[in-house]
Amino acid sequence: MPKAYWVSVYRTIADPGKLAAYNKLARLAVEPAGGRTIVRGGRVVAYDAGIAERTVLVEFDSFEQAVAARESAAYQEALAALSYGVERDFRIVEGLD
Repeated sequence: MPKAYWVSVYRTIADPGKLAAYNKLARLAVEPAGGRTIVRGGRVVAYDAGIAERTVLVEFDSFEQAVAARESAAYQEALAALSYGVERDFRIVEGLD
C-alpha cells in the first residue's frame, strides 16, 4: 500500500504566535493518527515559481489515514488556533508505493 504525505508550503507567516499554538495542537493530532513529521522548516532553495518559506512534510502509512487525520476533530482544533496566522498551500498526496 502506498504511503501518503501532507505537504505544506507556507507563503507567508503573519502571526508567529498563532503558528506556535497550531504547532502544539497539530502535533497532538498528527502523531496519534500515525503521522510522522519528516521535514519541518530547515534550509530551502526554491526554483521556478517556488517560494523559499517554511515547508512541512508529514508521512502517513496510507492515503486514507492522511485524510482521516486532516478531517479529525483534533486537527480541526489546531486549524482554529492557526486561524489567519499564515497563508499556506496544503495538500495530501499519495506516494508511488
